[in-house]
Amino acid sequence: MLTPIKVAHTPEDKFREYLASRPKPQRFTVPQRDLIQYIFRQHQHFDAEELCAAANKEGLQASRATIYRTLTKLVEAGLLRRVPLGERVVYDHDYGYPQHAHLHCTQCSKMIEVTSNELESLVPILAGKQQFHASSYNLVVRGICSDCNRARTMKRRLDLI
Repeated sequence: MLTPIKVAHTPEDKFREYLASRPKPQRFTVPQRDLIQYIFRQHQHFDAEELCAAANKEGLQASRATIYRTLTKLVEAGLLRRVPLGERVVYDHDYGYPQHAHLHCTQCSKMIEVTSNELESLVPILAGKQQFHASSYNLVVRGICSDCNRARTMKRRLDLI
């Protein structure tokens, strides 16, 4: 699990600032506030449908359309990032956490967040070779986690008996 970094503003304040700075300023609604508070209360990856189900379970007064629109705005505001996992897209906190990559288990769908000084050093080098200025990265490494690998190894051993 990643350790949060100290930030100057709350996610709610950053989102309010984003809405106010749009070409046509938008108002900050109670459902948006409730969604932001729910999303940033815990640190986990989720997709839009999981958020819709959780919002319904939590009694948040946010329609499915509001949830989808708010997720798009949260990404545009730099608070969340989209992490594509094949057909599925999950959302991850982009504000208040260090730049990181993801290890995605293709068997159990577990997402493991990792930070890497080596990767942080390598990204500008790779970008520089193409005369590209990188502002961030979104790396997903797919494979099999240690739990699934251990289970697979145990099954193979049992097959030998």
